[in-house]
Formats: sequence, structure tokens, C-alpha cells
Amino acid sequence: AIRRLEELGGTVFIGHQESNVEGAQVVVVSSAIASSNPEVRAARVNVIPVIPRAEMLAELMRLKFGIAIAGAHGKTTTTSMVASILAQAGLDPTFVIGGKVNAMGTHARLGRSDLLIAEADESDGSFLRLSPSIVVVTNIDREHLDHYGSMEGLQEAFLEFINKIPFYGVAIVCADDPWIRKLLPRVVKRYHTYGMSDFSGVLTSDLYATEIETKALGVEFRAHYRDQKLGPFRIRIPGVHNVTNALAAIGVALELDVPVDLIRAGLAAFAGVERRFQIRGEKNGIVVVDDYGHHPTEIRATLAAARAAWQRPLIVVFQPHRFSRTRDLADEFAKAFEQADRVYVMDIYPAGEAPIPGITGQMMAETIQASGHPSVQWLNRDSGLIAKLREELRDGDVLLTLGAGDVWKVGTELLESL
Repeated sequence: AIRRLEELGGTVFIGHQESNVEGAQVVVVSSAIASSNPEVRAARVNVIPVIPRAEMLAELMRLKFGIAIAGAHGKTTTTSMVASILAQAGLDPTFVIGGKVNAMGTHARLGRSDLLIAEADESDGSFLRLSPSIVVVTNIDREHLDHYGSMEGLQEAFLEFINKIPFYGVAIVCADDPWIRKLLPRVVKRYHTYGMSDFSGVLTSDLYATEIETKALGVEFRAHYRDQKLGPFRIRIPGVHNVTNALAAIGVALELDVPVDLIRAGLAAFAGVERRFQIRGEKNGIVVVDDYGHHPTEIRATLAAARAAWQRPLIVVFQPHRFSRTRDLADEFAKAFEQADRVYVMDIYPAGEAPIPGITGQMMAETIQASGHPSVQWLNRDSGLIAKLREELRDGDVLLTLGAGDVWKVGTELLESL
């Protein structure tokens, strides 16, 4: 990423120091940057505006026709699918995404049209700064409760996000998600639902899929909008959960009057997102796959996708992400690895958090083992993990590295050592 910025003419400083902000007109910070950061302090002293990244994104969206995709899981993939479809349709959108879109080689691009597609971050409530005309909510899950205090608080934030759209806007929401279904009676703006099925006659999605068929590293399905048959679609990434993401992207495109054949072509051209079920390589018959999944729901979906793609032994290296998440969701993590044949658990990636007594990678491994999993071991890169994998992996095995930290390095090092 740094090399790419430099190639494009950007000036990159390695390390944080006060002199880096000299001549700056504004300093944009992510939510991970503390007020004690030397560049932030220097900006304050020199009366240079310091604004959150979300505020800058909100200002950019204010000047455009905004499309914002939010949700606990699937928002990066869904946002990328929307960008792929609109680019394929010749609409030349601006997009800002949390992962690199493989086919485009970037996570952000400035387009010529007035369309701006953004992945909306709900983790700290900053998505409420945005002013989109179209919103997508993929799902709601037990995340970021340290900020919201409770599931009710989290739900209220998503309800506000939906109801903020203008009268001419639309919300596209996943009816498969029970938390979203609870919100629908209180939604006062126009909305469409998407999902896989009806719910015992209680609710039938406006946009849904049938005839879902898993292929080698992809899925085929037929899409329907109410009583209209949209025809066959194919995505080149595995997992039924990605059909759900594709339905959301189709919904956005239909709202923008993109012809169905161009929607179909845009999805077919979509080749995934970096660190989202990304095949890192194959050597000696061992396939190495990496995925950003760091929540039990994401892990279960990724393991199901791996099982559908390969009928082969599945070995997982899992790096828990954040002490607080590991503590709060320990019981759910314990049950998330049922489809893995073997699990290696690394130490927790702190992501800026201070350690919590008793919350460790070893604790996580023991919790998974106590749930009944037959093969779990706590092991780190610096304590023989690569050597252990080289010793135990066989021709035909699939190694899946899971986590939002730097667990991907395990796959890279293993491939180099084989």
C-alpha cells in the first residue's frame, strides 16, 4: 500500500512525529489514533483542523449521491460488489472500501460521476455522520457493545441510520437477520428487503434467490424481485452467504436503473476482496486460504464456504482479535469451529487494547476444546507453529488462516518454507 501511494505521487512518512504535519491544511485521523499522538498534538498547537476519517467521508458524501453499506458482516464484500456492478455499467462511481477490490487493484477510487459508494463503519457510531440517499444494512450482531452499551443501543443506531435517508431515498435491508426484522415496524422511510426465503409466512423478501448451486470456487443462483424473474447469476467467490451479499448489490443496482444484463456482468466480473476468502497459493498439494473473519458468525460462514469448495481436510489457524471481543464472545467462538478438522489458536491480536487478565489465546484454545472439538492446540509463530504445520500438513489439505490481525503471515511463511 505504501509503495502504491508513493508511485501515485504521495509523500509517506514512516513513524509519527510532529514535523510531519508542517504545511498541512487539515489532519484526518482514524478512530485508532489517540489524542496523545505527536502529529495530533502538533496540529492542535498550530491550529490545524483535526477531523475524524468518518467526518471527512461525510463531507465528501455530502457533495455526491451517497450509497452507504453498513452491517456487522459482509459490508466490505457487498460494497465491492456494488462498485463492480456500477463500474461495469459505465457509471464510473467513486468508492471507498475497507478492503482492496482484487479486480480493480485498489480500495478507493475517484470517479467522474456523482455516485459515491462507501463502506459505513458502525463500530463507534461514526456511520451516523453520513448522509446517503441509499443505505444497505446487511445484518446486526453482538459487536461494539463497549460503545453502544447494549444490543438495544446498537439497534437504535441502525434504526437512526436507516431513517436518516431523504424522502426520495431507499433502504435495502436483509430480512434474513432477526435483529433487522425487529426494526422494520419502526422504519419510516421507503425500504426493500432481500434474503433467502420467507419466514413461515410472516415476511417474504422483495428480492430473493432460488436454485442456489455451489460450483468450484463460486455459486450460481436465480434472482427474483417480487414477481419478476431476473434470471441466472454467477459469483466467483464461494459461500451461500455471498449470495446474500450479491442480492443486496443487485438491489442497489436495480434502484439505480442498471439493466439486469449489466448487473449480471458486473457480478460475474467481481473477483473478490483482499483477505476475504483469498487463496494465497498452493504448494505440494496444500492449498492456503486467508480470511479476515474474526467474529463467530463470520467464522462459521467461512468454514461452510471452505467445506463447500473443497471436500478435503480443513486445518484452521485462528488469531483472536481484541481481548474484549474474545472475552465477550468466548462461548460463541467455542462453537464456531465445528467444521474444522484441526484448529491452532494463536495469541490474541490486541489491536490497541490493553490485556485483560485471564483472557489469552491459551484460554480460547481451552474453551474450544472444552466445547467438544477433538483437535485444538494453542501455538504461535514464534513457538514453532510453522514447523508444526510443515510436519503435519499433507498433500490434499486446506489450510485456512482466520483473523483480522496479522495471521495472514502464517500462510505466507508456510508457502515460502514448503
